[in-house]
Amino acid sequence: MSTKAFATSSITDLVDFNQQSLLVAAGSIAFNPIFWNVVARQEYHNKVLTKLFGGNSRYGCYFLAVVIFGIGILRDTIYERALRDQPALDVLQTDTVKMAAGGMFLAGNVLVLSSMWALGLTGTYLGDYFGILMDARVTCFPFNITDAPMYYGSTLSFLATALWFAKPAGILLTALVFVVYKVALTYEDPFTAEIYAKRERTRAQKSK
Repeated sequence: MSTKAFATSSITDLVDFNQQSLLVAAGSIAFNPIFWNVVARQEYHNKVLTKLFGGNSRYGCYFLAVVIFGIGILRDTIYERALRDQPALDVLQTDTVKMAAGGMFLAGNVLVLSSMWALGLTGTYLGDYFGILMDARVTCFPFNITDAPMYYGSTLSFLATALWFAKPAGILLTALVFVVYKVALTYEDPFTAEIYAKRERTRAQKSK
């Protein structure tokens, strides 16, 4: 599709909503954060995974980490396959766009990997909900840039992939990723903050 055609096109010309793969990709994007939030809260309140692993909270956390990583890979695969079924846009098929996409993908992965390094395995995969708390708030890179580097880094990677393949549908799905993560943060941040506040209250009582 040319630049002139793009200016007069509608969203249905840019995105093929009849493709089932698009709906599957959207569903997987929405499912993942819902899944890990529901499971993590069940763990916090009822110790479901800890009980499953004989009272060992670390094994439960490791198990959840494997599951979250696995469904993340599956989601990314579904997303990439959905883009194959979508129309490309000529105006995005330029070397400049590809260079920008490469930069975004690199930046996104730096944010994700550096945050995982800073948090460690249990810090990355919801160890707080298992009672595996960090000694202090992480403030080094990339947390000195944003409070949610993994989410923003992942969003950048989705957008980079959409631009690399010149797929407007990928940009639409990236917008969904952004919204879903924003909603997840409204639930996760206050809950996690309360977990640590509760620890501090307990410490204060013991010190008295």
